[in-house]
Amino acid sequence: MKIEQIYTGCIAQAAYYLESNGEAAIFDPLREVQPYLDKALNDGAKIKYIFETHFHADFVSGHLDLAHKTGAKIVYGPTAQPEFDTIIATDNQEFTVGNCVVKAIHTPGHTLESTCYLLIDENGNQQGIITGDTLFIGDVGRPDLAQALVGDLTQEKLAGYLFDSLRNKIMPLADELIVYPSHGAGSACGKNMSKETTDTLGNQKKTNYALRADMTKEEFTKELLDGLGLPPAYFPQNVMMNIQGYESLDNILQKSLNGLNPEAFKALANQSEAIVLDVRHENDYVKSHIPGSIFIGIQGNFAPWVGALIMDVNQPLLLVTPEGREQETITRLSRVGFDHVLGYLEGGIAAWENAGFETDSMASITPEQFASEFSEKSVVVDARKPGEYKAEHVENALNIPLDTINTHFAEVPKNETFYLHCLGGYRSVIMGSILKSRGIHNLINIEKGFNGIKNTAVSVTQFVCPSTQN
Repeated sequence: MKIEQIYTGCIAQAAYYLESNGEAAIFDPLREVQPYLDKALNDGAKIKYIFETHFHADFVSGHLDLAHKTGAKIVYGPTAQPEFDTIIATDNQEFTVGNCVVKAIHTPGHTLESTCYLLIDENGNQQGIITGDTLFIGDVGRPDLAQALVGDLTQEKLAGYLFDSLRNKIMPLADELIVYPSHGAGSACGKNMSKETTDTLGNQKKTNYALRADMTKEEFTKELLDGLGLPPAYFPQNVMMNIQGYESLDNILQKSLNGLNPEAFKALANQSEAIVLDVRHENDYVKSHIPGSIFIGIQGNFAPWVGALIMDVNQPLLLVTPEGREQETITRLSRVGFDHVLGYLEGGIAAWENAGFETDSMASITPEQFASEFSEKSVVVDARKPGEYKAEHVENALNIPLDTINTHFAEVPKNETFYLHCLGGYRSVIMGSILKSRGIHNLINIEKGFNGIKNTAVSVTQFVCPSTQN
């Protein structure tokens, strides 16, 4: 039995490839399925099953395209009701893949249909368990996603289900089992995930807060929900695409890889309701960009930020990309369901400038320049997460996390110039582009973000743990 994790860092997602004696199975595949086809071809194997741990919210699965191209059967756990042909497994149902067995273990909690898959080798030994979003390394899945689709499924009720699933289905298993989760650090599907992407179940029982043996259901629910922010707005839309189906990625690429000269690009931007999305490096965007365009650089956590900030997967998009990365951009957008790319600017920003069209720039300074200008009267906006801000921040800075900008827009200073920073310079340019697109131009971006500021003489407030009296 061969089990391989296929990890995609930009969306912190893990798919799995299982092969045994000429048969293969794929677990939680991404939208682009060619890598799985290539692996099976190299092994001389036929893909027999596509196992889904649940209806994913943070990405659109490749189950339908993969089934269409291979004839493999799609498998979901109990209670799943997809709108296409599938096998709905019963709890403890076993599936043969070559000489090994995949056993479905129903573990409701993250969602009602959430199911883990126990991997049993050709000798009958349990080797690992693919846990989906039920169990991560260092965390467990958030229980507040299904309530967007089923009104009476409160997060407290789902948390209770998850507690029971972990205690009754997962924790009794052998400590030697390898845990194979669907996500790692950076995913919005949990709040405390490790950078490690596999571990033994025994070690997780020792180190994962959610698996404490002496924890009550009430304690589990409280700790699980404490500090859990709102899920990104695109999550329910991705769930529905995974339930109802979607257009083939091949078709999406065919219609979206539409190179437009500057005149055609400008005309389409004016005639449609498309957002101009610039995915180049933040340093390039700051220097010159199309007025009103939104920056989300492809070199960062691109697709999740698009989903979190643009929110509507049906929003038409026009792209400004680095040369040669047009197809990559469209593919990565499709991972989170943004399938309505109208085209891209052929020749990039240089072609736009050569055509004599207007450009804009973003005021941006070095940390050293910021330090020389900074005073007690300076207004500073920190775009980092609350935890980052709490740990250490510029004195008197206003914290408006990037992922909350759409709901906290009123808090942005509008009548005075303010400095804007994040940790390294990526998120602040995203926020600055959104603000500028809405008419807020009185901002100055700080290059290199807080990492650069810390090396200057600017006063920084650090979080200090209260001392303990013995």
